Amino acid sequence: MEVKLHPAMQAALAAADQALGRTSPNPPVGAAVWAADTLISTGWTQPPGGPHAEVVALQTAGSRARGAELYVTLEPCTIWGRTPPCTDAIVAAGIRRVVIASRDPNPRFERDAASVLQAAGIEVAFDPAAQPHAEVQTEAFRRWITTKRPFVSVKYAMTLDGKIATYTGDSRWITSPPARQRVHAWRDQVDAILVGVGTLLADDPLLTTRIDQHWRPVRHPLRVIVDAHGRTPASAAMLQPAVPGTTVIATTAAATPVWRASIANAEIIELPANPAGQVELGALLDWLGQHDITSLMVEGGGTIIASFLAAGLIDKLLVWIAPKLIGGASAPTPVGGPGIALMQQAHTFTWQQIETIGPDLLAVAYPVR
Repeated sequence: MEVKLHPAMQAALAAADQALGRTSPNPPVGAAVWAADTLISTGWTQPPGGPHAEVVALQTAGSRARGAELYVTLEPCTIWGRTPPCTDAIVAAGIRRVVIASRDPNPRFERDAASVLQAAGIEVAFDPAAQPHAEVQTEAFRRWITTKRPFVSVKYAMTLDGKIATYTGDSRWITSPPARQRVHAWRDQVDAILVGVGTLLADDPLLTTRIDQHWRPVRHPLRVIVDAHGRTPASAAMLQPAVPGTTVIATTAAATPVWRASIANAEIIELPANPAGQVELGALLDWLGQHDITSLMVEGGGTIIASFLAAGLIDKLLVWIAPKLIGGASAPTPVGGPGIALMQQAHTFTWQQIETIGPDLLAVAYPVR
């Protein structure tokens, strides 16, 4: 049964959606001011250095915030960062009651928002019904703030018989245009997207964001190529000067100086190799986290997905299933590698969402840990 949320909390959650993909490394938060059974104002977190959601909503409400309620999707901050603590702004605005959807896991917080606000005479309540939605909105921030690594989503599209391409390697297109538009909407909201060099050599993708009639200028996330031995050609489509966005190629000491010198319009980073001679993915996630990348979407083929799975680095699966059958014993599947020997060794996931987009099915799952 669907849980009915307070209209102000619904408005705050909707406002937080406006901030997705524009706030890293800060969380995308929404806030709403409510008084006399009326929605007074809403606000969402601005890009780093700008005001947080609560401050935007309070500034918009002005004097009408005095004696009102404030609904917020994430616990207001109590510390100085690039901006003052949001709890200071809430107290100054004369808010009577604050309703919080989810707690902030930031380890820097010495005092939680509830104790700070209650000490100022403000009533504080938590909304457990809104908590799951709010935590999904901030899942990337939650991973990054506690581990300093990005939240890793793995996206792939397959047919009903579990194939990601025909036996000849043809994969355009498994899914329908509406599904592909959804993928571009995800690109607009993540900090980085990643493929292995095998996918680059096979498909020569741009990995840019292309959305029809978008309501805001699109965001081209950082492109990350995992290429342990330096096989990326200088002629790759995404490396051409006119292509928007930035590309990073993660390699190892095995990449030759000649290859490194041939690459333009990309940053080459050298990372440790694992025992198999491939890029150590944990080291790559550490590097990305140090550069304020809080969310990473893996769009590669079976080899790179198998590597993330084997390393236990998948936080979320975004699986498209197209109502098609292509067959072929040698046609590739989403997860390559040697696989497992026994079913009891299978990696287990739990469903979070199943949705029909055009003729295709979208299944979202999280690993059972």
